[in-house]
Amino acid sequence: MEAKREQLRAKLRQTLGSYGDGAGDQPLLDPVVLESTDLGDVIRERVEYSTVDGLRVPAYVLLPKERGKLPLPAVLAWHGHGYGSRQVVGLLPDGSEDQGEPGIHRHFALELCRRGLVVIAPEIVGFGDRKLDWDIAQNPDTPNSCFPIAAALLMAGKTIAGLRAHEAIRAADYLAQRAEVDASRIGCMGLSGGGMVASLSAALDKRILATVICGYSNTYESSILARRHCLDNYIPGILLHAEMPELIGLIAPRALFIESGSHDPLFPVEATRTTIAKLEEIYTSLGAEGNIESDIFEGGHEISGRLAFDWLARKLADPNKN
Repeated sequence: MEAKREQLRAKLRQTLGSYGDGAGDQPLLDPVVLESTDLGDVIRERVEYSTVDGLRVPAYVLLPKERGKLPLPAVLAWHGHGYGSRQVVGLLPDGSEDQGEPGIHRHFALELCRRGLVVIAPEIVGFGDRKLDWDIAQNPDTPNSCFPIAAALLMAGKTIAGLRAHEAIRAADYLAQRAEVDASRIGCMGLSGGGMVASLSAALDKRILATVICGYSNTYESSILARRHCLDNYIPGILLHAEMPELIGLIAPRALFIESGSHDPLFPVEATRTTIAKLEEIYTSLGAEGNIESDIFEGGHEISGRLAFDWLARKLADPNKN
């Protein structure tokens, strides 16, 4: 069984496209801290580091003010479609503090940091500060640059999903180098398109010990192929190898939490239930049935966190006790 799973992992890498996966092919991270803000209970840094082919990634790093015993567990926080990393760390699009009710992302990076975790929220390519200049020049109101980036990468035999997964792994590399972080206790959490990034990167990078996927776990048949979605969701040839549940199942036997709203119009709940059942079968077959949990909450395409936030903090606090 494990040989077949590794074959599927290799096929996933192949369909996503190569971004210089060998350690010697990667540029130095060359990180810099751009700013630091004291929020009282949290220190919020804006940092920047390199990933691949000259790309620099801006990201927010949240550090608990009361850190206790160092090093701490850490989480990669992946935003979905919207205005980018600012919306998960409590900021408005212009960078000012968001004093209103949190949106569908629930400022989840802050919620996790306040549970004692170091959290990094990178700007996913195509969003926020990483929209294309020429795309903005043509349409200042463009919500993202997903389509032109995805189209250009497809012409080169690559995918934007692959680039995002690769940059997620590089973000884990960055976290692992920070003195505050215990590199043996890294998790991830993402909503929607960020759930795709979380699922793909956790499937490929076994350093990620615990994963929360929100508003994404489904089947391609019932979600991505059932309506018009952003081009970043499409991986050419992937259905020749597996459906989405089998790909998410590559995370097993590591800890996995699936969260979804009962009225999510983009990822229908019945297909989510089917996917959860399939994932439970995979975990049981590996003797890891205690490592998968789920929460179908009353809501739409959004994060709840009512169980997921504490679950992730608990799983990373001491993996040997979970």
